[in-house]
Amino acid sequence: MIVVTSENIANKRVVRTLGLVRGNTIRARHIGKDIIAGLRNIVGGEVHEYAKLIAESREQSLDRMVDEAASLGANAIIATRFTTSVMMGGAAELLAIGTAVIVEDA
Repeated sequence: MIVVTSENIANKRVVRTLGLVRGNTIRARHIGKDIIAGLRNIVGGEVHEYAKLIAESREQSLDRMVDEAASLGANAIIATRFTTSVMMGGAAELLAIGTAVIVEDA
């Protein structure tokens, strides 16, 4: 599955648009990771615990979006975007959206 943020894919042409596809996950912080992150906040530097959490969330959302597109028969997703929203204190949603399409060589 080709997944791009652009409206076009080099050397391909869209022959059919199948529609909007999405994948999401809602993740909550972990108290142990919060303590470590709090300590890192005092001394400075990257908060690896949160970076890992958001990377895992992004991959899971992307995988779910790709699965939905595949179930429609798509071989590509164009105009992919990610968005986040706070669901409650300590939990956030990460949403991946895009347009499922069928592409062929140009």
